[in-house]
Amino acid sequence: MTELTRIAWHHLEPSEAVEELVRKKATRLQRLHERMTSCAVTLELSQPRQKQGKHFRVRIEIGVPGGKRLVVGRDPKESRAHEDLVSAVNAAFSEARRQLEDRVRRLDHRVKARSLPPRAVVERIFAGEGYGFLRTPDGREIYFHEKSVLGPGFDRLKVGASVRFAEELGREGPQASSVVPLRAARRGARASRAGAGAALP
Repeated sequence: MTELTRIAWHHLEPSEAVEELVRKKATRLQRLHERMTSCAVTLELSQPRQKQGKHFRVRIEIGVPGGKRLVVGRDPKESRAHEDLVSAVNAAFSEARRQLEDRVRRLDHRVKARSLPPRAVVERIFAGEGYGFLRTPDGREIYFHEKSVLGPGFDRLKVGASVRFAEELGREGPQASSVVPLRAARRGARASRAGAGAALP
């Protein structure tokens, strides 16, 4: 695993023990999000307004694809956790981990959404001839044959019904294959989950 961590010390003597802690926690973050491009950690000693003792600030900047950055500790509120450098490091990396986990969840959700087959609405059906047409959200009309309909089957498909489908290129242009009425798809998903639950001890 490539070392991405850069550490800066401001008004503070470097500590090998703290540096080792920072690098260990940064490596864990990199395992969580393998596409991290950088991790810059700034450790700073600052004096609180009321001069009651030392306070430490830890700022973490994490580079992620797309030129974006996640920043932790931009203007941290002074608290007891910041009176100890190790505690401040732990608090900052806990927040960084939460931000990365949120980002990973959002990315996973987008990937799953993109991986679903496209949706369409049944525009026309020619029952006696065994074919029909779908209308996609972008206004295209796509041909489908009765043999491409899964689930309840072509005979039970109605105009206006929502479906998912796979698109392929036929001899006369785009056509739909694996047309699945959405109600049938949901029933199948529920049945799969129920079967998985029944298999558990």
